[in-house]
Amino acid sequence: MSTSTLHAPTAAPAPLNVFERYLTLWVFLCIVAGVVLGQLLPGPIQAIGRMEIAQVNLPVGLLIWVMIIPMLLKVDFGALHQVRQHWRGIGVTLFINWAVKPFSMALLGWIFIRQVFAPYLPAEQLDSYIAGLILLAAAPCTAMVFVWSRLTHGDPLFTLSQVALNDSIMVFAFAPIVALLLGLSSITVPWDTLLISVGLYIVIPVILAQVWRRALLRRGQTAFDSVLAKIGPWSITALLATLVLLFGFQGEAILRQPLVIVMLAVPILIQVFFNSGLAYWLNRRVGESHNVACPSALIGASNFFELAVAAAISLFGFNSGAALATVVGVLIEVPVMLMVVRIVNSSKGWYELGKAR
Repeated sequence: MSTSTLHAPTAAPAPLNVFERYLTLWVFLCIVAGVVLGQLLPGPIQAIGRMEIAQVNLPVGLLIWVMIIPMLLKVDFGALHQVRQHWRGIGVTLFINWAVKPFSMALLGWIFIRQVFAPYLPAEQLDSYIAGLILLAAAPCTAMVFVWSRLTHGDPLFTLSQVALNDSIMVFAFAPIVALLLGLSSITVPWDTLLISVGLYIVIPVILAQVWRRALLRRGQTAFDSVLAKIGPWSITALLATLVLLFGFQGEAILRQPLVIVMLAVPILIQVFFNSGLAYWLNRRVGESHNVACPSALIGASNFFELAVAAAISLFGFNSGAALATVVGVLIEVPVMLMVVRIVNSSKGWYELGKAR
């Protein structure tokens, strides 16, 4: 989404497209398809899993680039200079995304995975589940936050600038934060694989997307918007294809313990409501406008789940609990975020009444 397409904060929000609106349904169907294919065609699924170079699965790597690059194409790093216009909202966003969210998820993972649900989960996967939750929380939302912001009449320039700043920080902070929290959780940190994942799934896609973005904009805004419209479904389509493969490997474990998905969803749901509520309240306390507080709260609640899925597969493999945990994040993202959108929209009167002057 370019800067020039983000200058209509008072316009009616565009509806979610068919992929966005029914993402949870598509994810559920991919779970079913993957489990069925894993049972009917174990040979081909395993063969795809063996197509690796330096622990990177080639088919999945390609799918993940198709997922991530169209989303990064919307990010204008030239908007970074605008962060000073809403420095209080940006400060809240950064505090939630980098000082609260990953650490609160690590704590929730310890509480629910190691303590509350431990007797009902496979013991050998406990560390892996926690790792997946940490990977999910350490990747702030990039593209979908534009959708959530639009649905709340959020300030478009604030949304753009906070995404650009978060993505810039993520290039440098994702690996150290993940490594720190994995270490604190007594999980072995595969540093070489972690750094390869950051390079493959953050640095290189960011560079390619920005080069492509500049080339398109040289042809004019209309050409840029036309390409964005055409490639919009690529990300979700590639994500769904990845999920079919993932559940082809995970199918046996899911059939044995279907409630694993429900148990993994509990800390994710708590984290979404805790972080979005905290960000919303902090923006109110520091006196930010409602149309800034909304996207600030929403980016604090949602995740760059495409990156989390990619990193989990690279670090721990298709069969890992980490990969499954990140996919649970995908499964519940849309309905939960739509609930948060409804809450912030319906509470605007309360927000404006108590906002610091």
